[in-house]
Amino acid sequence: MMNEFVICATRSMKNYAARVVSHVAKFAGFAGQAEDFNGVELLRTDRFADGEMEVVVNSSIRGKHVILFSSCARNDAGIGVEEAKMELYHAVDALKRSQAEKIVVFEPFISCSRSDRTTRRSSVGLWVHVKILASLGAQHILTYQLHSDKSKSMVDPTICMIDDIPALTLLKRYLCDVYIKNIKTLEEEVRSQWAFCSVDAGGEKLARIFANAFGAPLVVAHKQRDYSKSNTIESINILSADPVEGKVLWIVDDMVDTAGSVESLIRALGPLNPKNINIIAVHALFSPPAAARLAALSREGLLKRIIVADTICCSCSPDGQIPGLEVVPSAELSARVVKTIVTNTSLSKLLRIFDASIYLKSPNLFNQ
Repeated sequence: MMNEFVICATRSMKNYAARVVSHVAKFAGFAGQAEDFNGVELLRTDRFADGEMEVVVNSSIRGKHVILFSSCARNDAGIGVEEAKMELYHAVDALKRSQAEKIVVFEPFISCSRSDRTTRRSSVGLWVHVKILASLGAQHILTYQLHSDKSKSMVDPTICMIDDIPALTLLKRYLCDVYIKNIKTLEEEVRSQWAFCSVDAGGEKLARIFANAFGAPLVVAHKQRDYSKSNTIESINILSADPVEGKVLWIVDDMVDTAGSVESLIRALGPLNPKNINIIAVHALFSPPAAARLAALSREGLLKRIIVADTICCSCSPDGQIPGLEVVPSAELSARVVKTIVTNTSLSKLLRIFDASIYLKSPNLFNQ
């Protein structure tokens, strides 16, 4: 049974939401109904002379399920973090007051996800964010690749549910489709000539997931930080059961921010003579001076390619600021997540463990 629903967005995600709608319209049972659920322009944001904000719902949504796309990170509308957050909160309030049956907030990247623990007397940004969303009336939060699994425990499931979709699967499929392509290459080249490397000890789990998915070796980087300063690394030790020399290395992380960690790691890996070094990460924050750092590594021949998802507007890609940058679209996956929500079907197919050998035998495995 399909719930009556509408897809809408705050200003920061209107273009992305429109792409999601175009994919939803192609699904069996949804074809020809795009006008029924396409409410991307449903919300209007007004500003008062003194700078205050008000979000208005342009048409009736009473009794409908609303999937609200929003981003508080870098976006193609050029809206700053704090303004985007306030617009999201106002939008949820407006939808609740318009008597939506259910409000689902879909943030592909939750910008405050790294603020997930107390240090000294600090605030916890992620807790503040989800608490506000839940108290305003959001009943379900969807996102891709939270910074920490423990973050999900911040949300009281009796008030609001949260689903963290592993977007790393999207990147694994991309590696299979673009670089591996068949079982022979996987077995004869990837498993003997590739290796997946963590950015630090804490990222070992993500790198191990990749290594297991492709049957390739794991390399762990153990870094010592100076916690009196942000984004500061004192030393890096490389741990690997197999020699790194001559291998295609893939550094795996959930996000790249200033690129300080990956730059230090790549410079530590360079003397070990790998065949080439690549980065694969979900969220491309690319805060300054990330573009300059990555471009310098590329010019020096230390970095070959960077593969990221489009969970954040990647403004570095069109003008070639970062050589070798490849952006993997996620709108189709988001559309499939929306489909499971509005049809009350299981998300398990999108959450299950990825195995490259199974996928390459049936490349449409996750597109059914």
